Amino acid sequence: MLLALFLALVAASPPLVERLRELQFDGYQRLFTRERQSAPVVIVEIDERALREFGQWPWPRTQMASLISAIAAARPAAIGLDLLFPEPDRHSPENVARTMTGLPADLVARLRELPTNDERFAQALRAGKTVLAVAGLNDPDARFPGPPQVAPVRFRQTGELQLRMFAGRLASAETIDRAAAGRGLISVEASDRIVRRVPVLAEVAGAVVPALSLEMWRLAAGAPPLIDVAGRADGLIEIRIGDFRVPAQRDGTMWLRYSSHDPTRFVSAAEMLGGNLNLELIKDKLVLVGVTGLGLLDYQATPLGERVPGVEFHAQLIEQMFDSQYLVRPNWAKWLELALLATGALLLIAVLPGRGVSASGTLLLLVLGAIGVMGAIAFRFHGILLDAGLPALGTLSVFIVLLATALGESDRQRRALREAAARIEGELDAARRIQTGLLPDPLALRETEPGINLDALLEPARQVGGDFFDFFKVDLNRLLFVVGDVSGKGMPAALFMALCKATLKAHLARGGSELGTSLTRAAGEIARENREDLFVTMFAGILDLRTGMVEYCNAGHEPPYSQAPEGEVARYPIASGPPLCVLPDYEYVTEYHQMLPGEWLCVVTDGVTEAANAEKELYGSERARIALQSTARNATAGEIIAALRDDVGLFVAQADAADDLTLLAMRWTGPAADFSAPASPD
Repeated sequence: MLLALFLALVAASPPLVERLRELQFDGYQRLFTRERQSAPVVIVEIDERALREFGQWPWPRTQMASLISAIAAARPAAIGLDLLFPEPDRHSPENVARTMTGLPADLVARLRELPTNDERFAQALRAGKTVLAVAGLNDPDARFPGPPQVAPVRFRQTGELQLRMFAGRLASAETIDRAAAGRGLISVEASDRIVRRVPVLAEVAGAVVPALSLEMWRLAAGAPPLIDVAGRADGLIEIRIGDFRVPAQRDGTMWLRYSSHDPTRFVSAAEMLGGNLNLELIKDKLVLVGVTGLGLLDYQATPLGERVPGVEFHAQLIEQMFDSQYLVRPNWAKWLELALLATGALLLIAVLPGRGVSASGTLLLLVLGAIGVMGAIAFRFHGILLDAGLPALGTLSVFIVLLATALGESDRQRRALREAAARIEGELDAARRIQTGLLPDPLALRETEPGINLDALLEPARQVGGDFFDFFKVDLNRLLFVVGDVSGKGMPAALFMALCKATLKAHLARGGSELGTSLTRAAGEIARENREDLFVTMFAGILDLRTGMVEYCNAGHEPPYSQAPEGEVARYPIASGPPLCVLPDYEYVTEYHQMLPGEWLCVVTDGVTEAANAEKELYGSERARIALQSTARNATAGEIIAALRDDVGLFVAQADAADDLTLLAMRWTGPAADFSAPASPD
């Protein structure tokens, strides 16, 4: 929708769009100011110096005649007067005779016999190729009825033109006007007080009038009094004067391609009248005559930020025609702008979704840069006014909308993810509580069995894990304990852990057979439910509370650590069987170990031995043995677990846990009270 809006703005070009476009073209003018390659024009200015030396304005027509005669003597190519003389000269002899009272009759008669100042001025105008000014008026002026006498204009295949129309005109008095070789339009129109275009053809009081500069060019070239205007395929018109061709817009205007104000264009009328000027400076040149000494009365602003006298606009126009440095805006420029806008915006729409901010920003800069470079190249090297600003603005607007949409969608997705994470967090927390609830309470056992001091710890690497422990009495005198480790971590391992724990407990609690036989049967049942091909290592044992005999079976698990009252910390033999669910129908063997009164046993998972620090070093079994060796000989099961857990934590430091960590420790105090273990800190 935004793209469609900007396409409509480019196509319709409302006043605001035109204003923005003109400001952009002003920027091009400043950036690529025209360099003067030649100097075909000289401006003879009636400046402050001339007014001081020869009197205030308006001068008598005899003074103007002297100025024109002095210029004509230098043999210029043509003379153009950016001046109007609509009223008879009040300094003429007949006007003096009529307005001054008390003059002798013979003097009045003699004054009336003298030529008028207008006639003398007209005589001077006839001596050279002079062009007088015509100003267009919105309303007719009764002093100048009818159209001006100008060179005829012939139109060929131009279609319908939109020339500026003036209902009336302001020109010079008839005596003066008849003496001129040509007449040209001097009217300019300034949008927001800046002159950007001047009419080179306009309809004045029913006649098509060429610009002053164009008529001067015709006279200087010696072309016949006929101007041809032909249409072009690009929507412009071509003004033909002899072999000379000038492109213009269909409304008869021409964009001025400005060079900076240059004082060397000007010579003072005082120098011409005083005979102090080197006439070679204006020989074969197009000479413009204008007033610059009346303050800022006839000054206008240019896109370069300068204020220059009105006569200089005609000089700038002649210079760019002489050097063929035109500015045009053909019809296809608007279509190209539409294509640039559509291409840039659609490219962003197609590419940006799913891209990061840096990639999106880079693409935007490339697109805007390409549009801007095309506009600058068109102006600098081809003189084509291509509006890159509105396509760039439209593309930027589309980018902002896309970015806002992407950010909104990203925020929506983040909220959805947070909500999903919260749900998962709640579910995992519930799973953790359920998993923790499946584990037995060591405190309850210590309260009912004073002959055994047992404690256990499980810390999952994630919220739930695959490690487990269990202990329970299979009869009045035997305590079964199990520590297992399911392959993997997280929810899959936790679910498989629950299956293994329940199945093992069901088979081991039945009794009536050796531990290895029960474990074999449980492994077969677990394997039937193991569609994900998981496996579990496990150490299971049964302690006879009367004798201290441990009946155990190790299915691929870490061998436990143990310490007799006067011995060193040692390990049980390496596992005699593979993990459960690895080899189908494997027969696990039952083994035995005789504990002494006061001896303790500590079963660990590989979350201890394979704990890694930030340098990826493993904790190892030997470091665990040394940590256990450092505990006091009369330490409780809880103190043994705490010592090993603290040492592992010190080693790992800030590194993330690599695996679940599970510890189970128990100390057998003996069948009677001959070994008194300290009370548990719990």
